Amino acid sequence: MIPSIPQSRLLTTAYAAYVVLFFIFLALPLIVVAAFAFNDSQFPSLPWEGFTWNWFFGSERPMIGVFHERSILRAIGTSVFVAFCVSALSMVVGLSNAFLFNRYKFRGQGLLYVFMLLPLVIPGIVLGISILVASSRLANGLWDGFQWDVEALRPGLWLVILGQFSFITTIATLVIGARLQKFDRTLEEAALNLGAGRLTAIRTITLPYLAPAMIGAFVVAFLMSFENFNTTLMLVGSDAPLTIAMFDRLKEGSTPLLNAVSLLLMLGSSLLALIMIAFQKKN
Repeated sequence: MIPSIPQSRLLTTAYAAYVVLFFIFLALPLIVVAAFAFNDSQFPSLPWEGFTWNWFFGSERPMIGVFHERSILRAIGTSVFVAFCVSALSMVVGLSNAFLFNRYKFRGQGLLYVFMLLPLVIPGIVLGISILVASSRLANGLWDGFQWDVEALRPGLWLVILGQFSFITTIATLVIGARLQKFDRTLEEAALNLGAGRLTAIRTITLPYLAPAMIGAFVVAFLMSFENFNTTLMLVGSDAPLTIAMFDRLKEGSTPLLNAVSLLLMLGSSLLALIMIAFQKKN
């Protein structure tokens, strides 16, 4: 709707109702999941048995809380480690890619840019299978030819990091590149005219300007890595990240413990998003 154009009361009411229903549709499943994290029952379903904190702080079975469930805590730690590695790599490579595609012109640049975007349109499970097959063949070839057993090419955390990095770095490139396009290059030229070197000008002028986008890219990459399931499922080893651990628990039967974990993830994601927004407003 265009605010400057007069609208009938019926159309305005219908539009408002649509917006309200849309947000209810988005929020209701999250509210239900959060509510059953406090249900004093072994099943995340009605009837409501009463309010309890046991699914967060309980220490006795059958109501072991999140903060006393070692397997869940270990899975959270694994997810944080993977997400941090993927985010750091994606931010660094994304920064390099942003300079490559915005500052230089070379033959085949358009084709290379399309190749960079391809992981975004390939289904995650297909991407995971492709990386698994390619890495397994390479690992087997190195073993057969040189007797080298490269653990990083076998299913495990390092292969998960490689798999997630293969498409998350594209997001980081787009985020940083969008801000770099708005940068006034005359500021760098002024620094060069005053005697600064190329690297010094970039370090003191360009990178501070790109800092909000770099932090935004890091946060987005962290969240995407933390919640990734399809690609991770194909590449995971014995140390399962949180999404895989929750999937395994769900196959055994759902409990409000998973609701409690989901609520913590929602709060953590929201907090990171708010921090990123606050930082970008200051800059």
